[in-house]
Amino acid sequence: MINLAYKDIRHTLSKFLVTAMGVGMLLGIVLIMIGVYRGMADDARMLLRDINADLWVVQQQTLGPFAESSRLHQDTQDILRALDGVDKTAALTLQNIQLYNRQQQAVRVMAVGFDPAGDFQVIPAQRILAGRSLRAQHFEMVVTDKTGFQLGEQIALGRDTYHVVGVVQGSVSSSGDPLVYISLKDAQNVQFSYSNPRIRNDRARGLLGQNTQLVNTVVAKVRPGYSAQEVAEQIETWKHLTAYTHEQQATILSRNVIERSSKQIGLFTAILVLVSGIIIGLIIYTMTLEKIKEISIMKLIGIPNRMVVKMIMQETLLLGAIAFVFGNIFAHLIYAQFPKRVVLMWNDSLLLFAIILTASFLASLVGVYKVMKADPASAIGG
Repeated sequence: MINLAYKDIRHTLSKFLVTAMGVGMLLGIVLIMIGVYRGMADDARMLLRDINADLWVVQQQTLGPFAESSRLHQDTQDILRALDGVDKTAALTLQNIQLYNRQQQAVRVMAVGFDPAGDFQVIPAQRILAGRSLRAQHFEMVVTDKTGFQLGEQIALGRDTYHVVGVVQGSVSSSGDPLVYISLKDAQNVQFSYSNPRIRNDRARGLLGQNTQLVNTVVAKVRPGYSAQEVAEQIETWKHLTAYTHEQQATILSRNVIERSSKQIGLFTAILVLVSGIIIGLIIYTMTLEKIKEISIMKLIGIPNRMVVKMIMQETLLLGAIAFVFGNIFAHLIYAQFPKRVVLMWNDSLLLFAIILTASFLASLVGVYKVMKADPASAIGG
């Protein structure tokens, strides 16, 4: 049996492929947008996974260090460690800072402060690319490879200069900024101490010195056999603390930190998918109009409508399938160039493929309608 779609595509192959490539680039952008969301969601939980704490203890009635400001006294970690059911604790600071590279270009990072000799190993050993973790209590820094800083480099921060002793791979904050790691004492000095002019001004006003023995959160590991939720409830009997389990903190990150961004990306992606379907429909409608005389001739010589309709649908579905292949290739070629991490997953690709095939089928109905309305008599005489 003659395949009309094959004959027609072969006749205009270059035009068909160029059209599919154009639609494919649009679908590639859709995949990139989905990948940006996946990367954002994964980045938001990266530090949470690295620290792997059962409990996050923060200032009362706050959502914790990722969502809003939280300040605790550093000795809270010692009090928590004495609780029944708590195995180990660590005090942490998290702060957004701006560093400058050798070219004096600004590099926005999040600095994580922790005690190198403490109970928790905050820096994931499996992701250390060069050098080592922190050992000294002062003037050492571990950077993420995305910062552009190199092992052994000197970095100015505040009044001091830090020596890069290690480089880790891909560590980022919930907002996608690369992480740097410094000791807790250095982090407190940067975050909670004032500049010399401010100190002199405060003294002139009769104000006492600033307390730097503060942290943003205390994390804890629960002993085997104890429930993290029960220990959290025990901690919250103290009126000045709020405790979240690992799962609750992950939910806060998803709902309060990246929810608005994820909704915006989701809406933009949905619009792109809709536009892709409309474009495919317009392309098929235009292609049908271009060969409406040939279709009329086919109908005139007795070729049934179902064969012509089958041709239109086959061409539409093939256009969608080829565009999807080009879109995947395009997305995988450019995703690494984006400043934020893009995570491309085959599950998302397959879902998009199903959506595009459905949209292509619906778009083919536009061409089918035109075919059914074609008058065979119009083929006579031009």
